[in-house]
Amino acid sequence: MTCSSLTRGAPSSLNSGLFAHDVTLVVIRHGRTAWNAAGRFQGATDVPLDESGRAQAMALRDLLAGDDFDLAIASDLSRAYETATIVLGTRTVVLEGDPAWREMRFGRWEGLTWPEIVARYPGLADEGAATPRFQTPECGEAFDELCGRVETALRAIDARVRDGARVLVVTHAGVLHALLRVALGQSEATALRVRFAPASVTRLALGPRGNRLLELNRTPSPGDVLT
Repeated sequence: MTCSSLTRGAPSSLNSGLFAHDVTLVVIRHGRTAWNAAGRFQGATDVPLDESGRAQAMALRDLLAGDDFDLAIASDLSRAYETATIVLGTRTVVLEGDPAWREMRFGRWEGLTWPEIVARYPGLADEGAATPRFQTPECGEAFDELCGRVETALRAIDARVRDGARVLVVTHAGVLHALLRVALGQSEATALRVRFAPASVTRLALGPRGNRLLELNRTPSPGDVLT
């Protein structure tokens, strides 16, 4: 298995009041789609998993076989919802589709690769692929708006759980970046310099005394993904 840097430091106090309960949040980025493979921005466009994405989700199911969940939520976009369905397997917890966990809306950029975007908007030529966090795509969603949406969704989870709950959320890369900023603060989230892989797992401990990153961007080993 591969795993990016694991943080076991002191809890972040920046958003220590975010959760009233001590909760473990297990967050998955959906498996691969054809647009992922082609480098196209997906956003709110409902692009399904491809066969590699389904294989990745099955490998995740095996990786998380020992995890039990009190609550399971997925973005209602099919690439996330199908990933969650595969990962949950025979568990009896009811999967909920929630549009609050949809990907950031990329507006006019959706369906385009970065070179195609730059061709249409030459002023972005010196920017990188993380641009949506700093510039709002035409007809798209600002990153600050996305962070507000994620914070609201987290508070909705907190209102439903008890101490010790384990919650599964299956979502998208942009949402994961917003989640790190909301839970850990902007400076710590930026310092991680993470690029979330398809079908990756990130874990956080959230609670009234602070929030802590437990695992970042973990994926099954390539040998575990049968394509």
